Amino acid sequence: MKKVSVIIPVYNAEKYVAATVNSVLSQTYQNLEILIIDDGSLDGSIEICRQFKDSRIKIIHQANRGLPGARNTGIRHAQGDYIAFVDADDIWTPDKLEKHVKHLDNSPTVGISFCYSAFINEEGNLTGLYQRPRKLHDITPSYVLCRNPVGNGSAAVIRREVFEAIKFQDNLYGATEDYYFDEALRRAEDIECWLRISILTHWRHEGIPEVLTLYRITTGGLSANAMKQLEALETVIEKTRSYAPDIIAHCEKAAKAYHMRYTARRLVSLGDGITAAKLFNLVLINHWHILLEEPGKTVITGVAAYLLWFINPIKATFRKPQLSTSP
Repeated sequence: MKKVSVIIPVYNAEKYVAATVNSVLSQTYQNLEILIIDDGSLDGSIEICRQFKDSRIKIIHQANRGLPGARNTGIRHAQGDYIAFVDADDIWTPDKLEKHVKHLDNSPTVGISFCYSAFINEEGNLTGLYQRPRKLHDITPSYVLCRNPVGNGSAAVIRREVFEAIKFQDNLYGATEDYYFDEALRRAEDIECWLRISILTHWRHEGIPEVLTLYRITTGGLSANAMKQLEALETVIEKTRSYAPDIIAHCEKAAKAYHMRYTARRLVSLGDGITAAKLFNLVLINHWHILLEEPGKTVITGVAAYLLWFINPIKATFRKPQLSTSP
């Protein structure tokens, strides 16, 4: 029976972390270890974690290095055959690990097993929104960059061999260490890692068509964070261009358009019609073919953004993300 290492990066998550840990302890698949990475938390998160009396839990402390840094620390300590991440405010359904382990056991060429996700709000209630990627099989690097089918870090279970295939060494904190996620990216680190796996290894991405992850959406500063996420995408594109220029030349504009459309939809849900509408203009500037490729979702996003802007013309500051429109 394969062992799963579950890595929970924790930074100031005292409001949610107990529910997250409980959802891991409640898994029907029990051959696991839980590595809680204290990433320099300043609140009561770690005290809450210490209240769980389970021999499979190990708490590892470090100075703050951000989400990718906490994940890297977890991977270095992991003993499992499969590695899974769950952010300290997300929740798993009880059968998540069981289904992913079965998937990986039965699919020897699959390196990343992912699932659908449902969005929950700050109170833990379902919002009615989902991440359901259109493709679960035959996923190419271009599709990873444009659509990020994994969706979020809490959705994936990954073979240890995958991380061994992409690791690199660096000395960022006074000692040479193995790295897997790029710690220079405090945003978009997920898609950069999935993309690097897709380009540099033979391991396949494949999805399970079930909601097994509950992904929490918090409203604090989301409009500003959404724009910073788009700027981080530009960094991912430039990094990838350095070793896979043909892939970037093929899908750069489409990737920007799809990510901007996603962000526009998020902004509409928050009532920020001005920013959403102006961002939707950039969607069409970058890749107007999105209207032909996914007309329904694209038209609905544009109409919602413009309608919200018209109905509620509040003042908003819009700073165009630094995303070039040339290849």
